[in-house]
Amino acid sequence: MHGTQSTNPVAPLQLSLVRAALALVVIACGLFLRRYGFPLGLSAFVVKYGGSLLWATMVFLLVGALLPQLTRTQVAGIAAAIAIVVELSRLVHTPWLDAFRLTTAGALLLGRIFSLWNIVAYFVGIILGTWLDRVVAMRRVG
Repeated sequence: MHGTQSTNPVAPLQLSLVRAALALVVIACGLFLRRYGFPLGLSAFVVKYGGSLLWATMVFLLVGALLPQLTRTQVAGIAAAIAIVVELSRLVHTPWLDAFRLTTAGALLLGRIFSLWNIVAYFVGIILGTWLDRVVAMRRVG
């Protein structure tokens, strides 16, 4: 599964389910980090950018789950585009968008403050997602 299509018609469904399950694990890790990171004594850097890294990993996995026919490189490109658009959207301020950002869902999905460092964390998260996807694929094949 090195970026090639499988001839097995069930393979895309299985791949989507595995990626969706991994995304759920990543979401749980991100929520855990957000809730317990500071009480566990983790630094603000780890909590902030660890959350950004996990968010981008989740985006990679969800894009891959929705589009299993794409190669990992294509999925990574789409995930990177989504991450950059979301980060740049933080530069846009409208009353309804700012109100949404003040909610928990808005903060988790869109964030509040633009940062180039977030984009760095997103790229690391997409690389992590690509690696996880490859490791799981190798275990399924081998």
